Amino acid sequence: MFESLKIYKGQAIDLEETYSALTEFGYKRVGAITEEGDFSQKGENLFIFPATFEYPIRIELFHDTVEGIKTIDVISYKTISEHEMAIILPIRGMLRKRKYRPYKARKENDPIDSFVDIEPSDYVVHVDYGIGRYLGTERIQVKKGFEDHLVIEYKEGDKLYVPFGDLNKVQKYIGFARRPPKLYKIGSRKWTRLKENARKGVAKVAYKILEIQAKRQTSKGFAYSGDTDWQATLEKSFPYKETKGQLEATREVKRDMEKARPMDRLLCGDVGYGKTEVALRAAFKAVMDNKQVAILVPTTILAEQHYTTFTARMKEFPVSIEMLSRFKTKGEQKSIIETLRLGKIDIIIGTHRLLSKDVRLKDLGLVIIDEEQRFGVKHKEKLKELRLVVDVLTLTATPIPRTLYLALMGGKDISVIDTPPLERLPVKTHITEFDEGLIKKAIENETQRNGQIYFVHNRIYGIEKICQRLKKILPALNITVAHGRMNEKELEKAMAEFIKGDIDILVCTTIIESGIDIPNANTIFINRADMFGLADLYQLRGRVGRFDRKAFCYLVVDKMETLAGNVQSRLHAIKKYQELGSGFKIAMQDLQLRGAGNLLGVEQHGFIDNIGFDLYCRLLRDAIAAFKTKR
Repeated sequence: MFESLKIYKGQAIDLEETYSALTEFGYKRVGAITEEGDFSQKGENLFIFPATFEYPIRIELFHDTVEGIKTIDVISYKTISEHEMAIILPIRGMLRKRKYRPYKARKENDPIDSFVDIEPSDYVVHVDYGIGRYLGTERIQVKKGFEDHLVIEYKEGDKLYVPFGDLNKVQKYIGFARRPPKLYKIGSRKWTRLKENARKGVAKVAYKILEIQAKRQTSKGFAYSGDTDWQATLEKSFPYKETKGQLEATREVKRDMEKARPMDRLLCGDVGYGKTEVALRAAFKAVMDNKQVAILVPTTILAEQHYTTFTARMKEFPVSIEMLSRFKTKGEQKSIIETLRLGKIDIIIGTHRLLSKDVRLKDLGLVIIDEEQRFGVKHKEKLKELRLVVDVLTLTATPIPRTLYLALMGGKDISVIDTPPLERLPVKTHITEFDEGLIKKAIENETQRNGQIYFVHNRIYGIEKICQRLKKILPALNITVAHGRMNEKELEKAMAEFIKGDIDILVCTTIIESGIDIPNANTIFINRADMFGLADLYQLRGRVGRFDRKAFCYLVVDKMETLAGNVQSRLHAIKKYQELGSGFKIAMQDLQLRGAGNLLGVEQHGFIDNIGFDLYCRLLRDAIAAFKTKR
């Protein structure tokens, strides 16, 4: 590992090597730099906020040559001073000492501008001029010298040069139509007219959202007491250092619980960012006020993992925890259901079995839902009823577009854990055809460092053949199968052995998709990745790289040249969003690739396609604020 990264003016640099060095140094790649340890790329500009610098720096590139090194203001991106060289030191070793510079916090109902990056050839929206195509950056002469500008191409080849100080006026175009948008002509009244029509159209949606808010505000719920001494003891026993995002999310959840109206909060955080700990603290708080908690998860494996985590963390306290899933016999299930009804179980963890008619809790106070998008329509209807009478906390890494949209617009409260755990590294992602030589080498690389491997094959038919094929090319390794239709005891045994480290390769279906937390498994193959949705691929990749070891994800396809265009877009999106904290970006990319469905109605779709989703959100936010003022 390098002791420092030196960048000189006039030097030729390899960007991939530079990114790799920064990541190894403990820096994280983000959409926009805000604090020490961030880096990002926009066009031919590399932005780095070194841990030892007062201000971030901008490395100006021409192809692969450093043309300029400038200290810049973190908000306006304006140049403060110029340098001949910069030395970047590692951060590592210096940390349901490092200084942090204060920066503008994301408001709960902000549009999505901080979650989507712009790249050359993307369609973008300028608030004043409409939809154009982003070409990159260009340095042009102004009164004070030379400054970088974003270049946007409009109809008939006209170009608009946007100074970095006006970056807030430009956003990536996100529409729901599958065809590309039409470019506008600079100075055309058409853009002004369409923007005004959209402004009028959002009024109906704004009114509906305010109705939802009003209904929630008037619903009578249970107001929890302040934290107990036991609560403080439990939280101090957390074996890791909480991130800033975790602490803020915990405060927001507790504040909601202490209000009389029922909580309906979405907790969005990347895979492995610590959502479970926030949920655990909320559950304990509810139990301290003699309320019961139901934790709803999509798979039996995740139910088992949560049961283990909650039991271990609360073992010093008189809290009764049980699990209800198909791992339990019918007799055990019947006994648990009866004990629940009598109020003798404080926390019940289970799959959709918890929503069955025969399951009744004596005094339910809090429902925690892990990855709601994994549940069916009937289950969601039941959950909708619960939201009006009890506190509900929903955990997700990649929110479904409608949930994300409502949260951003104030129809639902949202907490975002956007700070990764210390020492976390992004997962290196590759797209490859089924190549036995490559698979063998990648697996041997992992086992040589005593690591374990997931091999995901999401069809039970044929999974044994895959297992035998791997055993043939890797005869010395212990390889076994795990899928949802196995006998409960066999599945439990396979998972337990893999967790203990007795199994080298687990050939499995997507039963590992949510919540499985095995620090020693840091290579994953996803076979026939072209058959998966973006959110599924993102969740599966999140099973590795959960601690400080470099992890690898291989998206395996049959033949690259036979893949449909939208499938290639999906695979390249998951490869592109390798950096930590990409859950929101994945959700928005998924929305673009799949279309929005019946998100807002036909009329609203038209407005969104005309002006882009981000500007639509801004107009809607303004309309909601205006209605509130009139009230």
